[in-house]
Amino acid sequence: MSNQAEGISVAATASAKPVLPTKAKARAGNSTKLAIWLKGLILPVVVLIVWQTAGELGMVSATMLPTPLQILTAAGELLASGELLGHLQISIMRAATGFLLGGAIGLLAGLAVGFSNRVEHSLDPSVQMLRTIPHLAVIPLFILWFGFGELSKVLLIAKGAFFPLYVNTFLGIRSVDAKLFDVARVLQFSRWKQITKLIIPAALPNILLGVRLSLGAAWLGLVVAELMGSSEGVGYLIMDARQFSQTSIVFVGIVIFALVGKATDSLVRYLEKKWLKWREHYSG
Repeated sequence: MSNQAEGISVAATASAKPVLPTKAKARAGNSTKLAIWLKGLILPVVVLIVWQTAGELGMVSATMLPTPLQILTAAGELLASGELLGHLQISIMRAATGFLLGGAIGLLAGLAVGFSNRVEHSLDPSVQMLRTIPHLAVIPLFILWFGFGELSKVLLIAKGAFFPLYVNTFLGIRSVDAKLFDVARVLQFSRWKQITKLIIPAALPNILLGVRLSLGAAWLGLVVAELMGSSEGVGYLIMDARQFSQTSIVFVGIVIFALVGKATDSLVRYLEKKWLKWREHYSG
């Protein structure tokens, strides 16, 4: 009887332990994210301090390598005049249009090749051959065929965005574990249910990786497209500043490309965390 009483008291004590409130958990999670974010800032801040100090001490020429404060001043002047936002808006529209066009075709082609051996044998060899052709090699053809207008720029961006999404979608579908299909047959899944409930979720990590790589390729294609001949956009801003030896404005354009590219990559990583919660992976 005494043992029973002791057991009941131990259970009551265990159940009476304070549970961490939801708000406290949220605060703990936010503080962890803030700590990770601050750790990521350590290296850039150190580089900026050393860079600024070297510039102020005259160790490097302002024409060759302006200080961060000079670059920030140039960015402020461009923002105040509205020139920077105008060029940035045009560049984002070009990159988005090219990415949507090339990424959509790459996704559809990757799905078609992944699901069908016949399509793979007829389409994949040609696509893999075209994938090895660099951007700079096709620029003269694009100019001859489509001129210097927006069409040639968008198509060049789409070319860069097509291949990463195509390859990763194809590999994602073909890397689905065959044992899952045995389970699907036991559960009597239809073909459509196999695709929507089995193949696409299993291939989603590779597809999202392809989206990230395609976004990077789209920004690379944008730079090439705007440098080959343009009167608007961040690439044009860089080329115009280079002609007048305005190195600080060149750095402003480079930083803009870096920040927008990082923002788009972070967006896809956020989607990965939301859509791939079920996946267990090594976290370091």
